[in-house]
Amino acid sequence: MRRTAALFAGLTLSACATGPVVRQNALPMPPAPAYGTIGLERVMGQNATTIGQLFGQPLLDLSEGPGRKLQYGSDICVLDAYLYPPATGGVPVVRHVDARQRSGAPIDRASCVAALTRARGGR
Repeated sequence: MRRTAALFAGLTLSACATGPVVRQNALPMPPAPAYGTIGLERVMGQNATTIGQLFGQPLLDLSEGPGRKLQYGSDICVLDAYLYPPATGGVPVVRHVDARQRSGAPIDRASCVAALTRARGGR
């Protein structure tokens, strides 16, 4: 009986042993999406005064550290423009923009810029 119990205990413990995990057909991480700037020429690299002349008064103007976020909106979309000073110093300029529909759904950034420009009479 002892022998059977010892054998049973040994088999039970051996079932708990794990070996190295081998992943078969592991896929590499996809590259981060690259966002082009086509259609954003009127915004990218511009300072706050220039985009203010293009879109009017921002709905939101936030500063944190060296960065600044200006938010513009229309009935169609909301655009967030992020301004940072150049590496050599000077006036902050738009380095990145995000856009979304009023519902929060995605929208092409250039389409949002065009919609905001049209809302201001194409200036």
